[in-house]
Amino acid sequence: MQLGLLIISTFFIIAGTGILVPTANCVPQNLTEHSWIYSQGTTDEMRIYQSESGFHGQKLVMGTRGTGTVSRTINTQVYGGYPDGYNEIWSNEWGVYQNRPSRYSAPITNSELKNALCAKNYEVGSVYSESYSNLVDLVKDTSVSQTDNNSVYSIHSEVEGTARVGARVQKGSSAVPIYVMSGSYSGYLNMRMSLESGNASLLTLPCP
Repeated sequence: MQLGLLIISTFFIIAGTGILVPTANCVPQNLTEHSWIYSQGTTDEMRIYQSESGFHGQKLVMGTRGTGTVSRTINTQVYGGYPDGYNEIWSNEWGVYQNRPSRYSAPITNSELKNALCAKNYEVGSVYSESYSNLVDLVKDTSVSQTDNNSVYSIHSEVEGTARVGARVQKGSSAVPIYVMSGSYSGYLNMRMSLESGNASLLTLPCP
């Protein structure tokens, strides 16, 4: 199969209409995400962003699945559930995707070495989890900062093996989840990601 090279630069600006639609899910929430990965192997990831539930507000779904080399950056801001009806999603995705299926057909050597972390903040309504298995090499630097007003997760992992990452932001059971992310990676992965949610102002995190 011939080498396929795809360079994608996507820019979304989706602004709300300002019309207030009273619902049980009208709970103020916000999120800032900066994410970068370089992966050689199998990638299966999906992100779902939404500012309101049901047919209200703004929706954005993005994902990558397949075997090859991926270099991808995502920067996103989400506002939703504010009393004045304001909601917005701003997102930019830039990526280089190379199809190299034959190079990564061999399974990774099984290993009993595993590593995992899970952090939850019930006051803000955020959760982040990561797990690594079938490890050949793992270098990780995960920072978690949580208060009653804010959650900040900063992740930098370089792994040869299998990595699984997930996150969710939902401020209470009556609110719509404004962010759901899950990713599974096998092979070599270099990942940097920063997530911030809560009552603090957005854009306080530097890009990875």
